Amino acid sequence: MDIYKINDIGELITGNSYVGRGIVIGKTEDGKKACTAYFIMGRSQNSRNRIFTEKNSEVFTEPFDASKVEDPSLIIYAAVRQYENNLIVTNGDQTDTVYDGLKNGKSFSEALESREFEPDRPNYTPRISGMLTFANGDFKYQMSILKSIDAEGTDCARYNFSYPAKAGLGHFIHTYVCDGSPIPTFQGEPERVAIDSDIEAFTEKLWYALDSDNKISLYVRYVDLATNEIEERIVNKNK
Repeated sequence: MDIYKINDIGELITGNSYVGRGIVIGKTEDGKKACTAYFIMGRSQNSRNRIFTEKNSEVFTEPFDASKVEDPSLIIYAAVRQYENNLIVTNGDQTDTVYDGLKNGKSFSEALESREFEPDRPNYTPRISGMLTFANGDFKYQMSILKSIDAEGTDCARYNFSYPAKAGLGHFIHTYVCDGSPIPTFQGEPERVAIDSDIEAFTEKLWYALDSDNKISLYVRYVDLATNEIEERIVNKNK
């Protein structure tokens, strides 16, 4: 078993009908750019009634049809925000928690101490979060998953991961292992994945690997480490 294998993200996802929401962070193969990606999936009408929008370099989930919104509490939020040299990406309103925590002098993990998994019994969906910190023409990144310690949701287990940026290597964390009832929570460390140098190739690979029935939206951002130029792609199933 090669524990250091760098996987093709398309191969990891293809054929898995429900990996939930996912975050990818890493450095492109040519070593020139930072990559972050976030996607959402959904099974209910309420979850599927969403799109990604970008406003002032921040990314939000918004209703596709506002008249069909049933419960906005866990599905409408800022997914991507930037504070100073830190780019935050999460699967819920803990994006704002991290942002506010940084403003008040807290670290990424300290800010998340106030949060736990989502209260959607019996799934207890994990909160997954990531943050890229840019400095001196390079970056490092952190990832976090907050999940129930047992099937009853009695307490929260907290896992934090910290990585140096290495060319061609990214890490992928998602909320679920696969579909189920209840849906089984992601297990283990973030998965090692390859990061294409071309944003178009990476976006297409990820989008077309996601289950066609359950995928909703995908956001991908590449940041040039020399110039800070940003490339973005948003793909919404609802158009």
